[in-house]
Amino acid sequence: MVKQRSSASMWRLRGYLLPYRARFIVMFILAGIGVGASIVIPLVTKAVIDGPIAEADSRGLLSLGLFAIALGVVEAVLMFLRRWIVSKGTNGVETGIRLDLYEKLQRLPMSFHSRWQSGQLLSRIMNDLATVRRFLGFGLLFIVVNIVQILVVTALLINMYWPLGLVVLASTVPITWMCLRNEREYTRLSRKIQDQVGDVASTVEEGAYGLRVIKSFGRASHMFDTFDARSRTLYDVSMERVRLSAKFWTFLEVIPSATLIVVLGFGAVAAGQGQLTLGSLVAFITLMLSLVWPVAALGFLLAMTQEAFTAADRIMEIFDAEVEIVDGTETLGRAQGRVRFTDVAFRYPDSAVDTLRHVNLEIAPGETVAVVGTTGSGKTILTQLIPRLYDVTAGSISIDGVDVRDLRLDELRTVVATAFEDPTLFSMSARENLTLGRPDASEADIAEAVEVAQAQFVYDLPWGLDTRIGEQGMSLSGGQRQRLALARAVLSRPRVLVLDDTLSALDIHTEALVEEALQRVLVGVTGLVVAHRASTVLLADRVAMLSGGTLTHIGTHAELLATVPEYRELLSAEYAEEVSA
Repeated sequence: MVKQRSSASMWRLRGYLLPYRARFIVMFILAGIGVGASIVIPLVTKAVIDGPIAEADSRGLLSLGLFAIALGVVEAVLMFLRRWIVSKGTNGVETGIRLDLYEKLQRLPMSFHSRWQSGQLLSRIMNDLATVRRFLGFGLLFIVVNIVQILVVTALLINMYWPLGLVVLASTVPITWMCLRNEREYTRLSRKIQDQVGDVASTVEEGAYGLRVIKSFGRASHMFDTFDARSRTLYDVSMERVRLSAKFWTFLEVIPSATLIVVLGFGAVAAGQGQLTLGSLVAFITLMLSLVWPVAALGFLLAMTQEAFTAADRIMEIFDAEVEIVDGTETLGRAQGRVRFTDVAFRYPDSAVDTLRHVNLEIAPGETVAVVGTTGSGKTILTQLIPRLYDVTAGSISIDGVDVRDLRLDELRTVVATAFEDPTLFSMSARENLTLGRPDASEADIAEAVEVAQAQFVYDLPWGLDTRIGEQGMSLSGGQRQRLALARAVLSRPRVLVLDDTLSALDIHTEALVEEALQRVLVGVTGLVVAHRASTVLLADRVAMLSGGTLTHIGTHAELLATVPEYRELLSAEYAEEVSA
């Protein structure tokens, strides 16, 4: 990916502002009126000093004083209105980007998610978006308003008394130079900090998800040291940015103060010589003091701008990620479930060798095929190619004669249901986890799926099926998670059921009950079952042996057991154990 300029990334987000453009326009208008009121107040002060005060006109003094107070009230009311009006716009923009970002993450392939830490994604969808929101609601406005205020006030100062006005104008030169000098370094540090925030978030997330493993191995100190190292790195870089900002802001504070001293000195001389009225001098000083905040805030605002631009860069990295698995246009109609692998090969993006090669297999509708092989032979990736969690790198996989790459993804993943060896459950009720693939399932359908998977434990939970099972299902045992995931796959009533060693965490007694129920479910359903146990192999009509990334033998369990020594060695220990039991 070609790295683009940060401002270009921010500009690309402009479409999210369009629905709220009226609010942003009103925000700038109100801010402009407020600044105008603040500029008029010193001019009113000049009129008061040179007029009613000099001429002892009490009525004029009262009128101009009330006018000045009214301007102050107007400025305060406009500030309130501006913040109230723009809040809906900025929060709406943030929500819109977040929704599209989450939707994009759902469409990105597994190859993308395998390369990215979840903490980095979380940092972008939460922290970076909040940074962009703050910039749109505050930084963008005041960058524009403050620059306009500086230009207008400087022009007024030059018009009031040009020698002192030029002094003020000259003071902007070192400020501009300092801003340009620090921009690149501040951007680098901001990007580094935001990346490290993602690393810290990943560490926290891994520590929470893997807490049982950490405790069981007594590695809490080691994990703390890892977290401490990343946190200290984040701290060090943050402090480096603070030091840079402190130098910058100090410089911005010194310049106006030094300019004020010069103006006071020369202004007093000019007033004494009659070149400047007392009211003009007071107005000049007041207007100049009104520049202190806009000038001093430039450091803060430019820092916020660079952080927002960097955040926009990081957000665009996700938006620009290629969606490799695109939706097809074909439909199956009434699916029969015939699955065919034709000279299939697969290679991971970061690998130099094929994980699968020359895989040829046809599974007839209603037939169940078990896939066996040693660890790392490619069984799991073979099952993930059917629902297009990954795409083949050569060859093709078809269902009822239609290449899965040509099918609509929603239809493909309705026809095909998968239960994984390491099941993923969500922080929702047991019922919601069960009906994830079929929200309209009836109570009878749910009960049937629960029985098939021997997951009756869900009825014994504190609130039955409505019990929230916790993040990642960590409140359940491994076997319970597998059974719930199996019930979820069965409940979706697919034409093709893929089981990736789904029974590995079950005890022998429960496995036997599940297998007995699965024999009924698999009738009329095309099944592809990854098996490590001989008892699971017996569920299948045929067995395909995967070795060296390709299918070396296909036949019935009895045929392979009689003719393939490697197959006998693979299953002999477990098979002998089950027979003796």
